Amino acid sequence: MSRPERDISERFLPLAAATLILEFASGVPYGAINELVPIWLRVQGTDLASLGAFTLVGLPWTLKPLWAPFVDRMGAWHHWIVLGMVMAGVAIAAITGLNPHSPGLVPLLVIAAFGSATADIAIDAYIVARVPPAEQGRVTGVRIAAYRGAMAIAGGGATWLGSVYGWPMAFGAVVGLQAAAMIGVIALKRVPKVASGTAPEWGAVLAGWLRRPGTWELFLLVLLFKLGDSAMAPMTRPFLLAAGLNAGDVGIISTTGGSVLTAGGAVLGGALVSRFGLSSMILVLGAAQALSNVGYAVAAGVGGVPAAVLASVGESLSAGLGTSALMSLTMRACRGDGEADTGGLATRWAILSGILGLTRTLSGAISGVGVEFWGYSNWFVLTFFLSLPALLLAPRVVRNYRG
Repeated sequence: MSRPERDISERFLPLAAATLILEFASGVPYGAINELVPIWLRVQGTDLASLGAFTLVGLPWTLKPLWAPFVDRMGAWHHWIVLGMVMAGVAIAAITGLNPHSPGLVPLLVIAAFGSATADIAIDAYIVARVPPAEQGRVTGVRIAAYRGAMAIAGGGATWLGSVYGWPMAFGAVVGLQAAAMIGVIALKRVPKVASGTAPEWGAVLAGWLRRPGTWELFLLVLLFKLGDSAMAPMTRPFLLAAGLNAGDVGIISTTGGSVLTAGGAVLGGALVSRFGLSSMILVLGAAQALSNVGYAVAAGVGGVPAAVLASVGESLSAGLGTSALMSLTMRACRGDGEADTGGLATRWAILSGILGLTRTLSGAISGVGVEFWGYSNWFVLTFFLSLPALLLAPRVVRNYRG
């Protein structure tokens, strides 16, 4: 075995295996809450405005910087991962017997999101701390592929189960997946916390970042990079239903098939970033992501199932390309180039992912009103234009980071 091959085996493969397990554990509850539940609600007659506002149950993923310092300070990261997974799994199990109009539905979903977000804080910190800059592109591809694979099973696969065997079966399957993922995490034995010293408060971390040149631009890019995609995403599945697909078709094509395509796009995007550098590829990958919104606008204008399916395929693939670029940037921004001290790393990552979650939550919350007011085609065109400011800003921001 040559020296480069030994390096891959000794450095990349163990990182990839741990990343796969952890990101799968992260993706199961997210897929259930953001993929399975919206289709279940829509099939049961929930209107589009309410469905868009429903994305607000995901606020814990946005607000997690508030308790990330506590995760930094207290206990081992793997304890937080298991605790968060238990909380999410129990809440999802409790949903199994509810109907869509039950007053207990939203609180249980918020609890599930809170548990998942807490586990994500520790998962993200562990991965970012362990991955050196040279491996970030390839590991990013693995991260997204594993995460989207979990979403494919917990979202699309469970949706298909629900459409064929009933929705209690679907939610029960998600709980089983969560338990299996937890076994995988426990099998890692220990996810070591490599941070040294006492983690600072998130306010201190934020203040330190803001004193660095270019930080405001970094935060603005993270806020804007997925704006168009996030404003479109909650309405893609209702659009596919309106185009003539049933719930099972949407689950297989958009969620399961879409997750596979997104994972493939992420692996390709990560390989391109590793090969050509982030500076060269972020604009290309971001532009590919934005063009998928045009595909949905065209499909809405043309009408029919084939055009809708093609739009879904294009959007899924390009979403992986764009996400790989953004995640590579955020990993570098959190870890730095060769920094040894990872104190407060969970807090730094949580701040950036919280900014990204704010984009997803707020733009998604108004998406249903936008479609009801302007129609699918016009809304999808608008979301394309929402993608453009990030493309103008990206080259300037990435110059602050090597690659």
